[in-house]
Amino acid sequence: MSFLEIRNVTKKFGSLVAVSGVSVTVAPGELRAVIGPNGAGKTTFFNMISGFFPPTSGDILLNGEFITRLPVPDRVARGMARTFQITEIFPELSVRENVRIAVEVAEGMSRHFWCGAAARARVDARVNEIVTQSELMPQAGRLVGELSHGDQRAAEIAMALSLKPKLLLLDEPTAGMGEQETHQVAGLIRRLHRNSGYTIMLVEHDMRVVFNLADRITVLDQGRMLADGTPAEIAANATVQAAYLGNAE
Repeated sequence: MSFLEIRNVTKKFGSLVAVSGVSVTVAPGELRAVIGPNGAGKTTFFNMISGFFPPTSGDILLNGEFITRLPVPDRVARGMARTFQITEIFPELSVRENVRIAVEVAEGMSRHFWCGAAARARVDARVNEIVTQSELMPQAGRLVGELSHGDQRAAEIAMALSLKPKLLLLDEPTAGMGEQETHQVAGLIRRLHRNSGYTIMLVEHDMRVVFNLADRITVLDQGRMLADGTPAEIAANATVQAAYLGNAE
């Protein structure tokens, strides 16, 4: 049974073929990593899944429903949330305020100028739940702009969780981080996956993160599928070693 199914998707920008005939099936509750060298088509692939780019050809299904031509808001409504390589937060607001904005938008409250006490209490409870789940309670009152890069990334993930996603798409979640922050964010992703059962798909450049987190790995190279398998299968794949991971000899 598949939760996310990408069928033979291709994306062309004029004469440039950024992604060519890629098919991937992600099971419910799976953590899938997408790797490849610069220019492999990873971000374009992610943009097609999340709805920012329509495929030139091919289809995308979420929970058995064709979403190939659905706009981003409709994909979000069906349980898809995404973070970006460049952290998208409000640095002048606190962690709690950032999460509150995201919760209010997810609840449709941003369209109303007034809400009752019951609605405010529901939002407060949801904000506390997400901040706790994201392990940010000690930083909840601090301005996000004052936090470490790792905590800022955790805050962005927290905002994505406000959408109650069934599928969480993470684009380079440890980009630009040192070893300690990378360990922190990778640990958060692992715990969200194990404890909350999210289906997670991530693009990642740090191979230590990929091989420690992923259930399965998809390797792209020059827009094409180079390999797909478990971490052990990918590590042992001679083609992947030659093209991307490097040969130990």
